[in-house]
Amino acid sequence: MAEAIVGIIGGSGFYRMEGLTGVRELRLDTPFGAPSSEIVLGELEGVPVAFLPRHGPGHRILPGELPARANVYALKTLGVETIVGVSAVGSLREDIEPLHLVVPDQIIDRTRSRPATFFGEGLVAHIAFADPFCPGLRPALVAAGREAGATAHNGGTYVAIEGPAFSTRAESDLYRTWGADVIGMTALPEAKLAREAEICYAILACATDYDCWHEDEADVSADMIVANLQKNVAVSQETLRLFLRRLPADRRCDCRDALAGALVTPFGQVPAETLARLEPLIARYVTAAERAG
Repeated sequence: MAEAIVGIIGGSGFYRMEGLTGVRELRLDTPFGAPSSEIVLGELEGVPVAFLPRHGPGHRILPGELPARANVYALKTLGVETIVGVSAVGSLREDIEPLHLVVPDQIIDRTRSRPATFFGEGLVAHIAFADPFCPGLRPALVAAGREAGATAHNGGTYVAIEGPAFSTRAESDLYRTWGADVIGMTALPEAKLAREAEICYAILACATDYDCWHEDEADVSADMIVANLQKNVAVSQETLRLFLRRLPADRRCDCRDALAGALVTPFGQVPAETLARLEPLIARYVTAAERAG
């Protein structure tokens, strides 16, 4: 039986999930190391939930240091089928104001040095990633944000940068010419790994600033981000609670079968240790004979 169905990954300023009942903490290890923190299990709106603070207790982990593979793998082993990542972002559009919510539908990868796949070491997989965020989750998340009283934007392109420094003014201007809407540091490789794990994934992006492109607004700073995100924590918490009420009863999206056409290497040619390491992800595709070698 699954320990949790929904995973919530909290970003900057979002370090606990209020309202959980039957709370207990679970420390896990994975073949990809330890997750960012202990995972908090409980129920909210009758739904088994696993909460994980992305940057760890006390916000100790840089975006480029995040153990994203361990985080997603751990949630997968708990039975999680849906992940909502809460993320602080800068706005690249005038109409996305600080304290607004955005539920992106696209992403641009500007990260450089992060492990971004579970695969390799003898097993090749190429997932489809044309639509990086689950189309089944996004409408429910937008509706929940609006019911919670927030201005919630439906869709948009998220630019994921390496960090930890914020953008230069030239970069910020460039991303605007690309048609990007928000900028952040943590949605990747999280979204790619969730797809490889056949987990539905969406981002609840909390706009905290205008990056550094806006001539009439102060340039982004860490203090600004945390201060504005803390203002938005209550509405984000309420959005997630209302989202759980709207959680689709059945997964009808392609996320659940993302590996069906992605696995390239015949399992008979894959090292046994690789098969064992990836068992929670690929078990449904491996026959007993192939597993036995």
